[in-house]
Amino acid sequence: MSDNPDRIIRLAAVLDRTGLSRSTLYRKMNSGTFPRNVAISVRCTGWRESAVENWIRNPMLYSVDDHPQS
Repeated sequence: MSDNPDRIIRLAAVLDRTGLSRSTLYRKMNSGTFPRNVAISVRCTGWRESAVENWIRNPMLYSVDDHPQS
């Protein structure tokens, strides 16, 4: 097992870290330029922290195809 497991972070944390508005975040997800969210439960989603960090490192060239979700 990894010493640093990938955490799931919620919407408020993603918006705080990225500085994006909610509508911009979802628009970028739909266009494939921001990581997809993952279902945590029936009515709850979050984002893999590593995927968000990859986007933060290079937001202009990020593509979902470059970072497939496992």
